[in-house]
Amino acid sequence: MARACVCSDRLTVNASGELCVIPGSLGLRQIIVYDDPGVYQFQKASYPWLARVRVRVQGAGGGSGGANAASNQLIARPGGAGGSYGESLINVGTLGASEAVTVGAGGAAGTGNNAGGAGGSSSFGGLVIAPGGDGGTANMISGTTLGTATGVPGPSAGSGQIREGGGAGGGAIRLNATEGMSGQGGESMLGHGGFARGGAGAGTNPRGYGGGAGGPLSTGGAMNGEAGGNGVVIVELYG
Repeated sequence: MARACVCSDRLTVNASGELCVIPGSLGLRQIIVYDDPGVYQFQKASYPWLARVRVRVQGAGGGSGGANAASNQLIARPGGAGGSYGESLINVGTLGASEAVTVGAGGAAGTGNNAGGAGGSSSFGGLVIAPGGDGGTANMISGTTLGTATGVPGPSAGSGQIREGGGAGGGAIRLNATEGMSGQGGESMLGHGGFARGGAGAGTNPRGYGGGAGGPLSTGGAMNGEAGGNGVVIVELYG
């Protein structure tokens, strides 16, 4: 009588002689991207084949402040800080039946001479947490002489097997009534900060996820800041 054997790291024969897939041997089967700010629920029971998840969490970036210089004067604003990042590979047994998924919103753009808003934290339950970046300040007053505005420190790393703090927002400088430079937005693991301005204009928008907004520069009249980049939570499902 002929007999079949199975030599595989994906298949096995059970006690009843049935050919079965070894749990967790099929690799990546699905990717879920949560990129709209808000709170969601990841339900483990929806994936009965699940063996582990790789979770990548990006905090949101900070917005830049507004600039409204007096006529024939200049204000330059720093950039907002980028959000921090966390990542973990988590076995299914560690997951709760439902894990809350939070996606942080980018910090609000400042108007007038008001600071930018802080970016929101993103998280996957309590297992991976990534704080958002602070908003750009609005400390420089309208003027015509040399002046500077300190940049914005990046947030500390949150939690996860791999974790990284966000990039700092760049400082701003005024040379005189017509020349200066605003601050570049802070970088993030999954995004880029808005560019620095060397001439009058509004704050600049970041790219990707979690970047800080670049600062505006005013040589008379209101220039609004820009919003920071939203966060994201990416869940890779392995079975």
